[in-house]
Amino acid sequence: MEDKILLAHGSGGKLMHDLVAENFVPLFDNVFLNKLDDSAVFDLSGRLAFTTDSYVVSPIFFPGGDIGKLAVCGTVNDLAMSGAVPKYLSLSLIIEEGLSMSDLRRIMDSIKDAVREAGVQIVTGDTKVVNRGSADRLFVNSAGVGVISPGVDISGSNARPGDMVILSGSIGDHGIAVISQREGLQFSSPVESDCAPLNSLVAEMLDSGVEIRCLRDPTRGGTASTLNEFASSSGVGIRIEESSIPVQDAVQAACELLGFDPLYVANEGKLVAVVGAGGAERLLDIMRRNRYGAESAIIGQVVAEHPGRVVMKTVMGASRIVDMLVGEQLPRIC
Repeated sequence: MEDKILLAHGSGGKLMHDLVAENFVPLFDNVFLNKLDDSAVFDLSGRLAFTTDSYVVSPIFFPGGDIGKLAVCGTVNDLAMSGAVPKYLSLSLIIEEGLSMSDLRRIMDSIKDAVREAGVQIVTGDTKVVNRGSADRLFVNSAGVGVISPGVDISGSNARPGDMVILSGSIGDHGIAVISQREGLQFSSPVESDCAPLNSLVAEMLDSGVEIRCLRDPTRGGTASTLNEFASSSGVGIRIEESSIPVQDAVQAACELLGFDPLYVANEGKLVAVVGAGGAERLLDIMRRNRYGAESAIIGQVVAEHPGRVVMKTVMGASRIVDMLVGEQLPRIC
């Protein structure tokens, strides 16, 4: 019979200690975590960025990733979007009684791979086990700390008229991958989540010397919501070109079938940047040399007109307002 998580694994007793010692600590081996103290103690200097997020995606495995990879990449990316170099992460698990040990180990291995690629360390964590029906197999919370170099000033409120808007690649991949797995949908071309750590891409962008004003990873609410956040926070208008926005054919087809707009579908490995116009083309070239920016494109411009609004020129030549997402187009995607 396959081993499964029991309520006793969250009791604080021997089973819990064995679970942590055998399945978690060896994977994330470092001097901070190995002490198994109630908190990690480390030295950092300079301006710091701190973020936290919880992940409740359903299903916990999907094409291109799983809840563990998602937690690491999501936390790393939130730090990177403030211009920080991610350093240390926490990892807390809320496990439903009955989760198989094989699934848990598979997720832990995925976390290990994501941590290695991102170049960060998991230095503290927590494990709780709840009764059957009290969670959906596994929930994950992760927090992260990063260091911001002197001179870096990135905020959604920094956009200025004349700036250019750059998107790092095709949109909607993550949301469509999750919904297709959840609903058992099959498309002629399989869609995989774009879940990935973007800190190396951001580091190369910052090293370029181009003035980067705003960065954000367009997760829940998609690219449309991110652009609206920039426009609102900065008190500017944004114009985008539909023909310039990269969308995979399979994602576009799936959205048409399901009645979704790709602009509102979640991503987990893309970023939107607002940059000074003078360096936009140079930055675009740099981004395209990185595996996570190979499809980067300039999709629009910041304007003084219609402050707080995003307007898109459609492929038909008309203009339409791109509003902030209202409600949930796709629930439980992260």
